[in-house]
Amino acid sequence: MVLVCNGDRRYGGEVTLTDHVLVGVLSGELKVVQAECTHHAVAGDTLLLPRNQPATLLKAPKDGATYQALVLTLPTALVQAYYAQQLPAPAPPISAEPMLFAENPLLQGLYASLLPYLELQQPLPAKVFTAKLTEVLEILRSLNPLSDRVLANFAEPGKVNLVEFMEANYRFNLPLATFSHLTGRSLTTFKRDFQKAFHLSPQRWLTRKRLALAHYQLATTTRRPVELYLEVGFENLAHFSFAFKKQFGYSPTAVVSARAVSAANP
Repeated sequence: MVLVCNGDRRYGGEVTLTDHVLVGVLSGELKVVQAECTHHAVAGDTLLLPRNQPATLLKAPKDGATYQALVLTLPTALVQAYYAQQLPAPAPPISAEPMLFAENPLLQGLYASLLPYLELQQPLPAKVFTAKLTEVLEILRSLNPLSDRVLANFAEPGKVNLVEFMEANYRFNLPLATFSHLTGRSLTTFKRDFQKAFHLSPQRWLTRKRLALAHYQLATTTRRPVELYLEVGFENLAHFSFAFKKQFGYSPTAVVSARAVSAANP
């Protein structure tokens, strides 16, 4: 699938991709927040996003230009078929982190060749899509051989330590079914194991953890509520403010005001 993503304001949301995705930023800025790191891409940059990895994608205008990006999904079955034809087949250590590619004539030429197809009223013909996918893979591998570490990862999530996984990924506002899949469990088993490990329901625990993180960031950094609510797992500012006040008895802006007073009177 090929599409263009547009936006004239800051917005975002959580994703867990079932296929690798290539995002070419045409204008604006893309911020990808993962459990252990954050990646920034601006106009001209390209990000390769790995499958089965939770992340928050924050898209924003920059330098007076709206956010615009070309998004290309790399179907796992087709990528796997491509690698099956490579001799010898690469066996790189797997990486779960996005890969950033700086502006390059090969990538810019690829995007220019894809844009006309967006005017079609139907999906790309299968043979055309397969040819373009092969071109994408060849370009990425030529620009950075380490891209095999992401592209050649076809493994499905196995059963992992639930506590460690949730402590690392609680900020992502994902359905419980997605959390259960990523931890290698059925939804029923996930809920049972979660209750046993944390002595709370998943939703109550997730809300408490996200609000605690937000409180800490508001109290110790210069960030404002509007700058962080998406990153701590809330879909909109109003819901975040309501949940915050219900949890702590005062609003997020009260924390910001107290921080400002403290800074002015050291």
